[in-house]
Amino acid sequence: MRGGASGGHGGHRTLSVVSSPLPDRPTGVASGPESLARLRDQIVACRRCPRLVSWREQVAAQRRAAFADQDYWGRPVPGFGDPAARIVVLGLAPAAHGGNRTGRVFTGDRSGDWLFAALWRAGLANQPTSVSADDGLELRRVYVLAAVRCAPPQNKPTPAERDTCAPFLRRELALLAEARVLVALGQFAYQVAATELAIRPRPRFHHGVEAAAPDGKVVVCSFHPSQQNTFTGRLTEPMLDAVFERARVLARPS
Repeated sequence: MRGGASGGHGGHRTLSVVSSPLPDRPTGVASGPESLARLRDQIVACRRCPRLVSWREQVAAQRRAAFADQDYWGRPVPGFGDPAARIVVLGLAPAAHGGNRTGRVFTGDRSGDWLFAALWRAGLANQPTSVSADDGLELRRVYVLAAVRCAPPQNKPTPAERDTCAPFLRRELALLAEARVLVALGQFAYQVAATELAIRPRPRFHHGVEAAAPDGKVVVCSFHPSQQNTFTGRLTEPMLDAVFERARVLARPS
């Protein structure tokens, strides 16, 4: 994954993620004006939460058998996508053997299979799958990130870990100046988004619920595309497609 913009497709500006994987080591914190690239460097270098640092590195060392021949990323996972995004997709955290392995959020896990297929059907991605950081995926007018940037034990960040990561989200949203819609995947992401956007009162979370922020942004809620939800039928492809169709409508320039 990298932050270089590529040529447009169908009139859209896109962000290519195909040229190279993330570097072996963080490149450090650059001085000068804030940018997505500089923020990415700071996210990747973060070691503020000892429990998360220990867990993500343990998982990277004790690899799942199916991925035993792969080098795990094992660091915080920054967001990626189109810098001109009008839709931001917010998840909970990288999966231990997904984003924590591949270095790109939602890439290489079952939740990502559902998410990127839905983005492709909505015309917001150039392909329906995402298996590695150099697989050719391009997002169009969409940026994808997680509320917590490190894989947490049992997929459950603590409130302190959530709050430690919150400034990264705040800075990303400030840099994504054209963003108008946040798609919150799951209740955790919705709570983080609603807090960050100062949404009060906060409507109760449910699939399809919308909440308007004082700055004009709108949060659209979806059940998380976890196996627990997709295997049981709590979340279906038409339900997820409807969320992104609604997000597209809300994101259109007025």
